[in-house]
Amino acid sequence: MLTLAKGANLALMFLLELGVLVSAGYWGFTVSPTWAVKLLAGIGAPALFIALWALFGAGGGENAVLPAMGAARVVLEIVWFGGGALALYAAGAVTPAAVFAALFILNAVLRIVWKQV
Repeated sequence: MLTLAKGANLALMFLLELGVLVSAGYWGFTVSPTWAVKLLAGIGAPALFIALWALFGAGGGENAVLPAMGAARVVLEIVWFGGGALALYAAGAVTPAAVFAALFILNAVLRIVWKQV
């Protein structure tokens, strides 16, 4: 049963990672009434998040170009997942932002407890 819960927690982390990209894109498409700005921000924000994750966090740091480990990894995750929650909040989706942040905190605590970091 614990093995199933640990697997579900890792699946949740993956879904949260995807959620950051969706949140950034959603924010981008709500940031301005002008379609050119919407398009630029809606595609550019997720692209920026993807670049940061590829550089510092991909594969738990194993597949990253410049892997963030230890305290740097903690900061990266807070910025990454916090950025997703903040993007939802900035787009006016307050409740989804709070749920997203709560799920990240739960996921992070369980990853620490279960040594999945």
